[in-house]
Amino acid sequence: MKRINREHKVRNFHQAKWDEPIIFELSNKGERGILVPEAEGEIVKAVGDGVSKIPESMKRESLPNLPEINQKRVLMHYLRLSQETLGADLNIEIGQGTCTMKYNPKINEYIARMPEMTELHPLQDESTVQGILEIMYKTDLCMREISGMDQFSFQPGGGSHAILTMASIVRKYHREHGEEEQRDEIITTVYSHPSDAAAPATKGYKIITIMPDREGYPDYEAFKNAVSERTAAFFVANPEDTGVFNPRIKEFTDLVRKAGGLNCYDQANANGLLGVTRAKEAGFDMCFFNLHKTFSTPHGCGGPGGGALGVVKELIDYLPKPIIGLKDGKYFLDYDLDKSIEKVRLFNGVPQTVLKAYAWIMSLGAEGLYEAAKVAVLNNNYLFKKLLEHKGVDAPYIRGKQRIEQVRYTLEKLTEDTGITTGDIARRVMDFGMHYWTSHHPYYVPEPITLEPTETPSKEDLDEYISTLHHIFDEAYEKPEIIKNAPHRSTIHQVDESSFDDPEKWAPTWRVYLKKTKKD
Repeated sequence: MKRINREHKVRNFHQAKWDEPIIFELSNKGERGILVPEAEGEIVKAVGDGVSKIPESMKRESLPNLPEINQKRVLMHYLRLSQETLGADLNIEIGQGTCTMKYNPKINEYIARMPEMTELHPLQDESTVQGILEIMYKTDLCMREISGMDQFSFQPGGGSHAILTMASIVRKYHREHGEEEQRDEIITTVYSHPSDAAAPATKGYKIITIMPDREGYPDYEAFKNAVSERTAAFFVANPEDTGVFNPRIKEFTDLVRKAGGLNCYDQANANGLLGVTRAKEAGFDMCFFNLHKTFSTPHGCGGPGGGALGVVKELIDYLPKPIIGLKDGKYFLDYDLDKSIEKVRLFNGVPQTVLKAYAWIMSLGAEGLYEAAKVAVLNNNYLFKKLLEHKGVDAPYIRGKQRIEQVRYTLEKLTEDTGITTGDIARRVMDFGMHYWTSHHPYYVPEPITLEPTETPSKEDLDEYISTLHHIFDEAYEKPEIIKNAPHRSTIHQVDESSFDDPEKWAPTWRVYLKKTKKD
């Protein structure tokens, strides 16, 4: 039997491929996965039939349209789908740039699934949920120490939701100060997350976008000219999605504060900054963290996420209510916020997500968080150095300096030399059981790749990823047709993206699909 040559870093891979219908198409009328037992006499005597007391206006007119399928077929269905899926527990997940895909300790998953957590109900009396209130309160304290902020809310469902919440606080703050109509402009930067422009825009703000200077930093003179009596706030990610950290950020925030605006820090990816810099010292009035990124709770296609939103003491009253307080040794939900923007979510966040983040923080401690940040930066700069060794790869801005937690590379030369685009490479990467991300549209960096390794991968993992990309870049020069026709070993061949920008062709649910495909 021939042994695998472990010196060869490019792994042979072939994805499982099933012609698997969606579960509604597998449904057979009358087929059952479980038979619900009839209620025992004692229960019926105590609560009746369980239906009669429900108001007529709340009763369904018809049964829910659920698939009817036995347990074995359900198991086969989801196992097959899992075999057609890549993810952080299966492959080297460096390629999901800006999304901070890292290892999620399985012990944290275990404690989040304990009955004490899964059986919680958000309407329970405070006296019965002191444990989780204590954990959320103590996670708040940790976040304050990490950021310098004075109070956190866990209501936002994720980063973009937290940005919308910050924009809502900005509007309420200026309303309270009689300047809501005057201050109608938000300043952001082109390499900040697009939500830093999009979320305030949904609140009716005009967006001013600052482009980079030659070094890739936000252009200070352009920023200075943009700040005025109309400035409501400055929304920015730092480092930006290029991996470039703006060392003059305090000068930017001072300008905004002097003009009467607020400073809002997008720290969705704080992976390279833990224990290094804090929002408070950089002059910010608000910041948020993604618990499902930096603090290692599963990303899960964006959920269940947690946008931990922190503010300075002057803005605590504006937070969504309730926040969690402690009085006479008891934890409670504090609704006494006079200027609150009210709720941004029905309940107070996802407690399982907060619990996982708390467990991760406590297992590492302050020194461990700092170590994670250092390793994330080290991994990123090792990847940076090795990828730039290929003639087709470059990275704009701050030549000769290191990046923070990620890099936005460019394959512009490779494309000029071979005709192979970054989109072509993305499809070919699938043939090796990996993934890579280009960037947000539009492509301000031509033919971009955005990679963020985090602290999770070992040097061996990084070397395998680097060797695979170098192998594909070589193919672009030597065998471009194999890339143009990729993927070859994935679950699908080439994707028809023509419907992505046409809402009439979207079918987010089975019901919508049936409605849109119904024959006249």
